[in-house]
Amino acid sequence: MYPSSLSARFTFLALLSASTLYFLYKSRRLKTLNLLLSQKPKPSRGKLLYVSQTGTSKTLASRLGSLLASCGLHLDLLDVRNYEPEDLSKETLVLVIASTWEEGKPPENAVFFTNWLAESAADFRVGSLLLSQCQFAVFGVGSSAYGATFNAVAKDFSRKFKALGARELIPVTLGDIDRGELDGVFEIWSKRVVEKLKGSGNLSENGGFLNGGVIDSDAESSADGFDSDEEDGENNGGAEQVVDLEDIAGKWSSRKSGSVVAESNGQVNGKRDMVTPVIRASLEKQGYKIIGSHSGVKICRWTKSQLRGRGGCYKHSFYGIESHRCMETTPSLACANKCVFCWRHHTNPVGKSWQWRMDDPLEIVDTAIELHTKMIKQMKGVPGVTQERLSEGLSPRHCALSLVGEPIMYPEINALVDELHRRSISTFLVTNAQFPEKIKLLNPVTQLYVSVDAATKESLKAIDRPLFGDFWERFIDSLQSLKEKQQRTVYRLTLVKGWNTEDIDAYYSLFSIGKPDFVEIKGVTYCGSSATSKLTMENVPWHADVKAFSEALALKSEGEYEVACEHIHSCCVLLAKADKFKVNGQWHTWIDYEKFHDLVASGETFDSKDYMAVTPAWAVYGAEEGGFDPDQSRYRKERHHRSNR
Repeated sequence: MYPSSLSARFTFLALLSASTLYFLYKSRRLKTLNLLLSQKPKPSRGKLLYVSQTGTSKTLASRLGSLLASCGLHLDLLDVRNYEPEDLSKETLVLVIASTWEEGKPPENAVFFTNWLAESAADFRVGSLLLSQCQFAVFGVGSSAYGATFNAVAKDFSRKFKALGARELIPVTLGDIDRGELDGVFEIWSKRVVEKLKGSGNLSENGGFLNGGVIDSDAESSADGFDSDEEDGENNGGAEQVVDLEDIAGKWSSRKSGSVVAESNGQVNGKRDMVTPVIRASLEKQGYKIIGSHSGVKICRWTKSQLRGRGGCYKHSFYGIESHRCMETTPSLACANKCVFCWRHHTNPVGKSWQWRMDDPLEIVDTAIELHTKMIKQMKGVPGVTQERLSEGLSPRHCALSLVGEPIMYPEINALVDELHRRSISTFLVTNAQFPEKIKLLNPVTQLYVSVDAATKESLKAIDRPLFGDFWERFIDSLQSLKEKQQRTVYRLTLVKGWNTEDIDAYYSLFSIGKPDFVEIKGVTYCGSSATSKLTMENVPWHADVKAFSEALALKSEGEYEVACEHIHSCCVLLAKADKFKVNGQWHTWIDYEKFHDLVASGETFDSKDYMAVTPAWAVYGAEEGGFDPDQSRYRKERHHRSNR
């Protein structure tokens, strides 16, 4: 019995010691809190912090700073990368404008600040008193197309600030860059912040902020259109308190009373326009002509070039299109990817499914042709443009459905394609390989492209930055769907030096999945610097690099594919299936467009060999012309660069 009794005594002493330490800890913590609250508040300038990747949050923060200053409320405007998070314990007011980047994570320059908050909130040694003297408010900038990660950074900031003892002026508000109402929602949020601060009585003489009377936002929340933390927990099962753009939709209403009305671009409880005023202004600035609420058309530089007799694009060399009679358009400006080489710098909307108001396909075709011909007419009188070529240009015979976005997302894509064919306009449709079911349901097009921007799951995610979590499965399914199509099919590879030019074996492994007729291999086009892309001219391969890559792929295929054509000016090379398109030693990569339209009109089943045509010698790989049509006049710009010598 003695050992058992001794053990019990030790257990009792251990429990007594632990209890004593716990009560000492709680007593000291309470004394610290009372000491902090009893101290005379010291005036300090508040902080207006922004977490920005593309500059949107920075712009909004600057706007808020100006508004506050005009009201006599002066804050220090800072990028979080230049702010020491250890100083948060000294702050009495912090306003944060935070963007969410890929996978719900912050931009790289905010990672340290974010990690510091997370570690501090989880560290019991820090506790919930660290920011007890601080008031805060958070506005999020994000894209609802990313689903569960929508504005994750802003939400997380709100939670972490609360966990560290800070008091929220107004609930975190979530702005959506894809809804077109970001500016309006931010303006409302800003005004509420100003009203709260001006009505708090916490201003010092120099415009700084005191902590003498922390605003009780919970007490006033009902009148302001927000629920308190306690009410939110009771009514919503403890859900976090968040004000979403879709909830407020341009006006503050009491969520408790159920009076919130979902509005979008002036429509109540209806489909919104894909092209918001902000997106429209941005795309029109880039030269796009917007059609209806979700489509666009733009004149290509190669269209202008062949109108002037100065050569056509690579599709002229590879497939015999007439570049001056080609219309570049799309029925969907939205896309499911945010590729690093996107030449729109992500000014177009994004989405995983069609969620917008839909325009009639006939109206889209009619308006596209009308706007295209207006742009062609503007070429009248330009040096080199003859009346004959101008007249031909006014009657488009080809349509490149690859301008921007994801055309296959448009629910009436088949009706639109059929309408183009009815007018004897060929169709070259490009899809980004994220909608395999749409590929299966697609009516015959003249040539169907699938963008193959990378050969592995990791590199595809890094380059295309897809919205879908199952992007790789969708990609593979899209390639499999391509194999089932009877018309001409193409893998389009965009080579980005340093990103996807080393995976010869991996690329070839994809050939057996989709078995494309052709493989277009093109060097990435540098479109200038952008906060959304890290690409530089160092990432642009030379034509020699593209040729070497293409020859290596052809060699890997062991004769199944051969290098058929090239267009040096576009830094582009074409691989073609030798057993289908090399007849008696002569390439047949060109298209008999009249035959194609006859086949479509017949309603009978046909395949890619039924409308192929002979490739001219000047377009064949290795020809002296390098893919330049000898009937055109080669124009070389004189570049006068300063010598470094």
